[in-house]
Amino acid sequence: MSWVVARSYLGPGNQHTVDHAFLISTGAVTLAEIGDKTQLLSLVLAARYRKPIPIILGVLTATLVNHACAGALGAWLGTLLTPTIMRWALAASFIAMGLWILVPDKLDDEEANTSRTHFGVFGATVVTFFLAEMGDKTQIATIALAARFHDFFGVVAGTTLGMMIANVPAILLGDRFAHRLPTKTVHAIAAVMFVILGTMALFGVGV
Repeated sequence: MSWVVARSYLGPGNQHTVDHAFLISTGAVTLAEIGDKTQLLSLVLAARYRKPIPIILGVLTATLVNHACAGALGAWLGTLLTPTIMRWALAASFIAMGLWILVPDKLDDEEANTSRTHFGVFGATVVTFFLAEMGDKTQIATIALAARFHDFFGVVAGTTLGMMIANVPAILLGDRFAHRLPTKTVHAIAAVMFVILGTMALFGVGV
């Protein structure tokens, strides 16, 4: 992992790449998370416990751990695959993600089970949110973004911030926030963004 640590010591000439990875990751995941099952879970948690601070901290903790693992996997894949295979894999992943985002999401009864653990509201939030994020759109997006940009810290920081931007208002405002969102429009914008990323990866733009 020494090469990952080295990324945090990039010189000024590489700062643009780092900022680009962070901003793209933040924007893409913020849009992808709107109406996603983990945002629906945030609404369920907020309605059940009515304690926003431990819920927000639980979502942050679960997201950091989950996306750090996803980012590490993506960064590893980025070094393992040949440039040609990586280009095609990223293009297919981003375009598939764009199409997947257009499919309405729902929260299963099992995923919505927010029974308290002995750690209280915080523990219940960490466990249920982490499990709900496994295999979710935003986790897969984190893997693909980390592989695409070769910047573990920038991508994980960006995707985590994107998750918080989408979920904190949902936790604080509940249904009042969810019902005011133009979910279809947001999903369409996110889909276009991922398709553009896929096209850029296919033609090697910005690699």
